[in-house]
Amino acid sequence: MTAHRLLAAALVASALVPSAGSLAAQAARDPATLTIAYPRDPSSPVPTLWRGDASNREVSDLMFLRLADLGPELTTVGDKGFLPRLARRWERRDPVTLVFELDPRARWQDGRPVVAADVVFALERGRNAKLSPQTATALQRIRSVAADGPRRVVVTFTEAYAEQFFDATYHAPPLPAHLLASIPPESLATSSFVTNPVGNGPYRFVRRVPDQVVELAADSTFFLGRPKVKRVLFLVANDAEARVNLLLSGTADASDNVYSFNNPARIEQLPRLQRYPVPGLNLVFVGINHRDPADTSRPHPILGDPVVRRALVLAADRQLIARSVYGPFATSPAAPLSPILGRSLDAPPSPPWDTATAVRLLASRGWIDHDGDGIRDKDGRPLRLSLLVPANVASRLTMATRLQEAYRGLGIAITVDQIDRAIFSERRLAGKFDLEFDGLLQDPAPGSSLSQSWSCMGIGGSNVFHYCNPAVDSLIARATVTLSGGRDLWREALRRIADDYPAIFMAALVNTFAVDRRFQRVQLPPASPWSAVWEWEVK
Repeated sequence: MTAHRLLAAALVASALVPSAGSLAAQAARDPATLTIAYPRDPSSPVPTLWRGDASNREVSDLMFLRLADLGPELTTVGDKGFLPRLARRWERRDPVTLVFELDPRARWQDGRPVVAADVVFALERGRNAKLSPQTATALQRIRSVAADGPRRVVVTFTEAYAEQFFDATYHAPPLPAHLLASIPPESLATSSFVTNPVGNGPYRFVRRVPDQVVELAADSTFFLGRPKVKRVLFLVANDAEARVNLLLSGTADASDNVYSFNNPARIEQLPRLQRYPVPGLNLVFVGINHRDPADTSRPHPILGDPVVRRALVLAADRQLIARSVYGPFATSPAAPLSPILGRSLDAPPSPPWDTATAVRLLASRGWIDHDGDGIRDKDGRPLRLSLLVPANVASRLTMATRLQEAYRGLGIAITVDQIDRAIFSERRLAGKFDLEFDGLLQDPAPGSSLSQSWSCMGIGGSNVFHYCNPAVDSLIARATVTLSGGRDLWREALRRIADDYPAIFMAALVNTFAVDRRFQRVQLPPASPWSAVWEWEVK
């Protein structure tokens, strides 16, 4: 799709908004409008509906504030590094009790004050495992949440541990109880609130045209100060080349991960764009199903063997593949560690590319090409696996095809199955896959991040691969409640995960963002890069 056609689609007219031409012209005239070329459609940017989806979280974070935000050091232990937001102050009543006092200036965008009942409502929703197993896992150590008057909230935990404050503030930002209490929890995702959310943050929701554009406008009454960036447009372009064209034409002012583009030098040479490398929380990997897709009560007939899993990790030059797609700063870790988590935890060494060892390991388990057809087999079963890839994610398709080529040379047959995102999600959740190309936006805290996807308790949530090692769970549990941070325990947990080879960890991303130089004091927080736009200035 050309940039001209994409823009025409993204700025499609409706009876309630300006025409495409007038909207484009207005954006060009107004330097305080930030237009972002965005790779995914944020279809439900409402807290408790993110479910690990970075696009929904990033847009949501411009409309819904947390009680407190992570500071620049991203410290999740204790409360010293956090910045006041909806809560103007807090105190520790005892080792298992935190008390938050809300800022009386905070308002929902319909004019109602943000009150303690809103905090209680959101945390109770977040703790409901039927609604969001991933969030409920992260909040499992919260015993109770209660209002103590209109602007005080008391959060009680089951035990003392280092990341209590992070858990209470990060996972479930407050929601407007006066608007949502009458909506059944299971109906929120299809409610009118999702199509027209009412927040309390620096930007108001204006409109969303599915798969084309989301528009936000600065809230002039925002209690922490009116944003200088008056409007934010997210132009949805799944295709990387379309995002390049939006930047080259000047239609877009910013984009993430410019090294995912073919020939990124085209962007590097644009003098109006400044580049910002940002160590992130993103982890891209090939999830390995440990259960039989035909009967998840049984181990996978091929991938249930850790020796085979290790061979798959060694058989491809993961770092070369990752850097060819994500740029020179990407690394291929041994364990589920994004660059941000890797700063505070000790990562085990990453396995090298070693085809000779991979071949030896496969042969030792009986996987040999007995019939000479180029594909290894064992007991009449060929070493043939399917790899699910979500449609319209070009970077993952590129990596999948390169893995396929690497494996073919070793007698491993991989069928790359590129399917619609909705079907991809259904098959993942149902365990109907051998391998699946996945991506996670990890939490900055190791406890919630590792327990959600790499523990037995995460099965049924984001742990769709059914990876389960009780020894790892025990280490995670002990490290989480260690008030000193539990560095040695985390090191051992990560070593054990790495030794199990539960996935093929392809890329821990350092994303390079491009932003027009007219925007000053640019901050791109790793946990949610666009969330600080309200603090930018415009030249």
